[in-house]
Amino acid sequence: MSTKLATVLVVPSVAFLVLAGVQTSALVGRTTALNDFARQVGIGRQITAAVHQLQQERDRTAGELGELRRGADRDAAASTLKPLQAAADRAMADLSRAAQPLADADASWRVAFSEAQEAYDQVIDIRPAIPPAVLSNDTILSNYHRAVGALLDLLAEPTPGQDQAALSDAVLRYVQLARVKELSSRVRSQLYGAARAGRYGTEDRVLLADLRAQQLTALGAFRVAATTDQIRRYDETSVDPTFVVATQLEERSLPAGNAAPEVLPAEQWWSASQQRQELLRQVEAGVLDDAVRQADDASSGQLRTTLLVVGGIVAVLLVALLISLLVGRSVARSMRLLRSQALRIAQVELPDALDRLRTVTGGVSPIEVAPAVVRSLDEIGELAEAFVAVHRSAVTVAVEQAMMRRNVNAMFVNLARRSQVLVERQLELLDDLEREESDPDQLENLFKLDHLAARMRRNDESLLVLAGTDSTRRWNRPVGLGAVLLAAAAEIEQYQRVRIEPVGDVYVVGHAVGELVHMLAEVLENATAFSARTPWSWWTCGLRHPVRWSRSWTVAWA
Repeated sequence: MSTKLATVLVVPSVAFLVLAGVQTSALVGRTTALNDFARQVGIGRQITAAVHQLQQERDRTAGELGELRRGADRDAAASTLKPLQAAADRAMADLSRAAQPLADADASWRVAFSEAQEAYDQVIDIRPAIPPAVLSNDTILSNYHRAVGALLDLLAEPTPGQDQAALSDAVLRYVQLARVKELSSRVRSQLYGAARAGRYGTEDRVLLADLRAQQLTALGAFRVAATTDQIRRYDETSVDPTFVVATQLEERSLPAGNAAPEVLPAEQWWSASQQRQELLRQVEAGVLDDAVRQADDASSGQLRTTLLVVGGIVAVLLVALLISLLVGRSVARSMRLLRSQALRIAQVELPDALDRLRTVTGGVSPIEVAPAVVRSLDEIGELAEAFVAVHRSAVTVAVEQAMMRRNVNAMFVNLARRSQVLVERQLELLDDLEREESDPDQLENLFKLDHLAARMRRNDESLLVLAGTDSTRRWNRPVGLGAVLLAAAAEIEQYQRVRIEPVGDVYVVGHAVGELVHMLAEVLENATAFSARTPWSWWTCGLRHPVRWSRSWTVAWA
């Protein structure tokens, strides 16, 4: 019962645990994904800082290369670039430190980060080639372009997963604005390089037109994805006087008809564009902060939801286990009580009741049946009441059987007593006739009648034995064993076949003579009825003293 009860209680709990585990696993997976997403978005601050410093170094390098092509001092160019290179190195070191906790992030982010590091390592490798200007401008600057592009790809790598359109839009907004800033930096680099060189290259006009077209496309994409507040902030920044000065200077570089574009003053353009880049950097930082806050809020909300769901599951499970434990203990206790009552009835109460009914001599007193030990109103209580009803019915049937046995025994005793009285009177009459009769034939017939009467008396005593009543024949004095054997032989049908040969003198106490005669008569009756007539069969009986003497008698029959 305990095993089945445990199975009934455990199986639903296990099923609930499996379903709860699946739900919890999904929630934990979603929480982990959003947490990784929030950390990847948060590291965007270090990525944009590294991009900004690398843009500063690249754009300044473009100007220095233009000057070096005209025979400028290499040491002066190296001294000018060295602080910018150190600032870029520090920004990349900060990015590497910030990325260490994301070592277990998804594979795509780790691959993108590795590519960004490799691209920056190529920038480090190309730096010594800048002062001597042994490589072309495109070769040197393309390494910077690849490094910035790899960092921007890393910036766009965070993915919030399915059904998170708002978070995806937040990532798209700051990525598009970062591309607007990068294209603005590329335009600055081209114009600054031309300003330092004093002229435009053969492909500069085409490249500038392409960069401005890409910038307008990226700005349009940003406006489509950005919120109203972010668009307002960008518009406010675009009308800032320093921003307007840089824009006006850039417009002077636009070609007018067939005329060549104006070469801008290098330092004036650098100062104005530097201020514009700083303003774009501030707008970029604000948009990125909005995305970080939104990602953190989503991660925190998902974590709270997961904790609430897990807490609810644990609470429900604990309540269910507590209720199951209480119900299981109640059922098990009721079953133990019912089992103990059943065993007590089967092994103690019912046998005691039957023994009382067997030994009772007077009227049969009512036998009380103990009430059910389980008084609940559930199925177990009904089972206990049914078991008590069965016990009560069994006791009732036993009482009725005892009453019937008493009545049958009383009937046997009554018939046997009445028959004994008649048989005793018949034997007395036959004794009188035998004493007065002198005719041998008549005397032989009287002996036969006497023998039949003796057998009838034994049958009456058998009835008394079956009825559980003592024999009425009593002797007050001891009787010899030979006489007891003769009396027993006289009460069987084939008494002529029995021969008794006593040896020694042994007496039987008077109160045991009647029962002994009856028992020996039954034994001799069986011996003569179921044995062959020849040869002689011998039956020896005797009394053995434990130490000193032994006496025996032999009974034989043919």
